[in-house]
Amino acid sequence: MRGAKPIDTERFAAQLRARAVDIEGGRVLISRLAGSGQEVDLTLPANCDGYGRVRHFRMATADGWPANPLPIAPACRALGITPVPEVMTALVFQNAACAWRCWYCFVPEELLKADLSRSAWFTAAELVHLYRQIPDAPRIIDLSGGSPDLVPEWTPWMMRALAEAGLAETTYLWTDDNLSTTYLFDALPPSDLALLRSYHNYGRVCCVKGFDARSFAFNTRAAPEDYDRQFEVLRRVLDLGLDVYGYVTLTSSHDDGIAQGVADLMDRLQAIDPNYPLRVIPLQIQVFTPVEQRLARDDVRERSLAVQEEAIAAWLGQLERRFSPNLRALQICDVPLRTRPA
Repeated sequence: MRGAKPIDTERFAAQLRARAVDIEGGRVLISRLAGSGQEVDLTLPANCDGYGRVRHFRMATADGWPANPLPIAPACRALGITPVPEVMTALVFQNAACAWRCWYCFVPEELLKADLSRSAWFTAAELVHLYRQIPDAPRIIDLSGGSPDLVPEWTPWMMRALAEAGLAETTYLWTDDNLSTTYLFDALPPSDLALLRSYHNYGRVCCVKGFDARSFAFNTRAAPEDYDRQFEVLRRVLDLGLDVYGYVTLTSSHDDGIAQGVADLMDRLQAIDPNYPLRVIPLQIQVFTPVEQRLARDDVRERSLAVQEEAIAAWLGQLERRFSPNLRALQICDVPLRTRPA
């Protein structure tokens, strides 16, 4: 929405957090997918009383785009699954709030507002109970959104609930993080951070929205300076020593400076950890139902889908220039990070 006032991320995130988590009750507000605008895009009907969904993660992507082994490869490594399959399912729960309004998000905006008429409160134990009712349940549980980093308590709560249910060793927990807040560090006590570090079957994926401040603001409707803040948060996440991976989206409203923007992005990621770009998967923006409706109102967004094709070529070229064939050939979960314990 060009011309609109940028989102004040800090202020809006604080408002949403206050409505999206019940600290005293140990509850998180979870979106109801059944009957939502998202439901038409689901491969299988919503489950878990309408609050969960099965997602099929696939290695294969479009021509010109790298394969996407997330979270398949890390999950298989943690769970001892061999050989690594081309497709794995995950049970997805979505928290009902996000401070950004990415135009390409597959979640309709009404599920991002912490709206009690479209969501419900759940403890982690209640979510785990719903998971256990699924016949032949997926081995991956994906805490998605929305924006799970608005409610960082959700992850350690789920870890404890899975352990109490005897499922910590047989499931893999995967958390999305859009790097919009520092609540992970501001809100969690040291005991929770220690649990994140020690929980074996856990991975976290951090998404950078764009390759420069202009593309970031175009993608998220947030202020351009929040682009820089993403890297500050990412550095702190990596410093925790978790098993961290990344996504990046490469759409932009401008078709100038693409190659330089991608190179600068790669510089910034390597400044945090020299090998981290090899743990990052660029995501090709695809047109789900909510996205199709937004594209119909905006030609610039339509053109940005072509920009991402030029940007992915620049990204792959940078990888070839910066990393040896041996490093590039490593499975993504084998790429070493300075902060990741052996």
